[in-house]
Amino acid sequence: QVQLVGSGGGLVQPGGSLRLSCAASGIISSINMMGWYRQAPGKQRELVAIIFSGGTTNYADSVKGRFTISRDNAKNTVYLQMNSLNPEDTAVYYCYANLRPRSGSMSSYWGQGTQVTVSS
Repeated sequence: QVQLVGSGGGLVQPGGSLRLSCAASGIISSINMMGWYRQAPGKQRELVAIIFSGGTTNYADSVKGRFTISRDNAKNTVYLQMNSLNPEDTAVYYCYANLRPRSGSMSSYWGQGTQVTVSS
């Protein structure tokens, strides 16, 4: 069955960079989109960046110009390059995918979350 595994979080100083990765495992027929959401303590989960099957990307206004989402279709993997990080970026980052498994219908999947902490 399909599973999303995210990684790459950690502790970084303000102005630093991190690169998150998320791989979708299992037999997949098609992927509509993959991306990242984040949730800070006491706040609701919010969209960070999404990349669609055709290559179109969407970013939250707060990360435009600093974050870049990309993908490796052969590996069913999505990446989030995060530059110029600031403390407001501190959150648990969740990988997300809307896809169709081989034997199922289009469904949404969530990764387990990876902690990003930006602090001096």
